[in-house]
Amino acid sequence: MLKAVQSKPYLFWALVGAAVYIPFLGSTHLFDWDEVNFAESAREMIVTGDFLSVQINFQPFWEKPPLFLWLQALSFMAFDSFSGQSDISMEFAARFPNAVIGILTLWTLHAVGKKTWGANFGNLWAFSYLVAITPHVYASSGIIDPLFNLLIFLGVYFFSEFFQDATRFRNVLFAGISIGLALLTKGPAALLLWALTLLFVGILYRSRINGRLFTGAVVAGLISVFFFVAWYGLIAYKFGWQIIEDFFTYQVRLMTTGDAGHGQPFYYHFVVLLIGCFPVSIWAGARLFRWKREDLDFSNWMKVLFWVVLILFSIVKTKIVHYSSMCWIPLTYFSAVVLQEWQAGGFRFNWKYNTAIGFVGLLLAAVLTAVPLIGQNAGLIAPYIKDVFVQGNLQAPVYWAGWEFLIGVAFAAAVIYYLFSKKLHTLMAASLVTIMAYMAIVVPKIEGYTQATVIDFYIAKMGQKVYIEPVGFKSYAHLLYFQKPAGSPAGDELLSEKKLDRPAYFILKADAEEKFKYHPNLIFLKEENGFLFYKHR
Repeated sequence: MLKAVQSKPYLFWALVGAAVYIPFLGSTHLFDWDEVNFAESAREMIVTGDFLSVQINFQPFWEKPPLFLWLQALSFMAFDSFSGQSDISMEFAARFPNAVIGILTLWTLHAVGKKTWGANFGNLWAFSYLVAITPHVYASSGIIDPLFNLLIFLGVYFFSEFFQDATRFRNVLFAGISIGLALLTKGPAALLLWALTLLFVGILYRSRINGRLFTGAVVAGLISVFFFVAWYGLIAYKFGWQIIEDFFTYQVRLMTTGDAGHGQPFYYHFVVLLIGCFPVSIWAGARLFRWKREDLDFSNWMKVLFWVVLILFSIVKTKIVHYSSMCWIPLTYFSAVVLQEWQAGGFRFNWKYNTAIGFVGLLLAAVLTAVPLIGQNAGLIAPYIKDVFVQGNLQAPVYWAGWEFLIGVAFAAAVIYYLFSKKLHTLMAASLVTIMAYMAIVVPKIEGYTQATVIDFYIAKMGQKVYIEPVGFKSYAHLLYFQKPAGSPAGDELLSEKKLDRPAYFILKADAEEKFKYHPNLIFLKEENGFLFYKHR
């Protein structure tokens, strides 16, 4: 294997990335909201033939730009996902772009690492990214952020190259294009993160700033804004300027309020990164907190980028796991720094690091062990849960073989083995195998409790001349899994009508308000696993 890494590194990382990210892409339904939301917008592009506009429920959707959705739409068309004749699941097709992006990220980290500090460093960086938990999970998902993160990183990298050699103005062009594409992926946060990184590097190394560097930053910024303005200008021309106002109102709301119930304490993202990027997060901190201001090398660019992202999204009121995901790339960079020093004998894993590895690793193993045990004993646990919807979820007939908890036990054994043997690469490999096994075996069973019941209902009604709408809770799953056609009436409209032209079904949660449960136009059909199913009179 070592010879393969050295002789053909890009082939090696492509094959390893494919083996890690691709096999279980279709093992679960897409998760509501985000995964379903993006896939449905891509489906509606295909249905309408309108690839310029982002829509949800065939109405303009201002929350996200289109780049990632274009990739999903291409994947759906390549795999013929909505013909009813494809052998590849729609879920696989929806997540496939991120698997490819994951492989491209491994290539990029290897290439940049090799150019910066040598081939060994590039391999250590790619390996660190591969084994960290949350980057792995998101590379196997249908979420926008892996593409967003890669593009922002490229924007920072290319400008750092220009900073080192201001005669290479093409790097300004590459930086501007990268951030422009990031703007078309998720919006203005891309430009904000890039600009803040440049600003703080400029403040720290202001003696090196000159007119050419300043001009380069302005030009790169203008190039990036051109992408954003060009697309939104077309959208405003098509739908009116209100959609632009709605978009920026939404962005401000995310920054200033705990939108959609996602308010969390200030330290939330610190904990997310510590546990979510285990084990590499433990030793990466050894260099993240060290600063050599006299030197401006790539390490300091990565350090500034890491702290800009982490502090900004700790201040922002809305906190979701992937908001700090841009930290994954610099975090794994510093993991590689430490690992290379360790290989050379310049770093020692003392009792502090080993204690942290043991504590966090065993805590994580306990959670991985507990989840299957809770599932296997759901009937015993449900009466002690006050939330009637969750009580109902736990009644779902999910099959457990009884040995799934051993995945967590095996991971605990790997952590303990490391503490005695100090074989670090064994621990990293164990982390990789554990998360692959968990995603293949346990995550589909968790999904069986949370949403499989209602999604199976939507799929069963697909193609029938009926209406289906959720009532009292936000969901996109019915749009995608029922494949709701354009022109269907809205749920509120259907609910208020006395007579309809076809059967209409309404799905409520068990904790729905009484006004919905006893609506005069609804007939109760059944309660199943926390969901209530009604039919219009």
